[in-house]
Order: sequence, then C-alpha cells, then structure tokens
Amino acid sequence: MALYEHVFLARQDLSQAQVDALAASATEIIEANEGKVTKTETWGLKNLAYKIDRNRKAHFVMLHIDGPGAVVAELERQTRINEDVIRYMTVRVDEHEEGPSAMMRKQDRDRKRRSDREERD
Repeated sequence: MALYEHVFLARQDLSQAQVDALAASATEIIEANEGKVTKTETWGLKNLAYKIDRNRKAHFVMLHIDGPGAVVAELERQTRINEDVIRYMTVRVDEHEEGPSAMMRKQDRDRKRRSDREERD
C-alpha cells in the first residue's frame, strides 16, 4: 500500500464541528475504498497568503492515508465536489512522520514563547 498526506482548506465561516465532520467524511471515503487513515491533524484557522474565493482565512486539516491510488482518486473527486473545501493537495510520501507534524510543533513553540513573554511582563 502507498502512503499519502492529504491536506485540505475549509472555508473560514465553518464551525470547528463542521470542519471535524468534513474530516470524518474524508475518513469514511478512504475506509470505504479499502484504505485507512493513520492520523488526522486539525491545524486550526489560519491566515492565507492571498484571498481564495473571498476567504482571507481557512481551516487547515491534514490526513495521513495508507491505501491504493484508487482511494486518492475517489477522495479528490469527492473533495472537488464539496463547496466547503476551497483548496486541497495530496502528496505521496515514502513514510509518515512520527509524532506531531511541523505545523503542530510550531503552534506549541509559539504558545510557549507567548507564555514566557507574559511571565516576564
């Protein structure tokens, strides 16, 4: 089985519950096509570098997928149809990263810096 990372950006006006539902539906699509999701990370609401369909922000979600290429084809077909997803990208990888992704480590580092700064003030 091939390993993939699938990242999608959901519209900024969705609630966190709706974003979680999008991730759950993507997981269902993958599992229905004989694949499996090994990890799901929600990176939260982030600023975009430029406007996409009148959105300045988007909810970022990453899925680690283990499955055949047909799984990715069906997932991308369903994602293309969904109006709540403004961008997506799927990349084949040699192996999945253990532990939190770079984005999650960055969030933890930023939180620590903010708390250290508040302690000094």
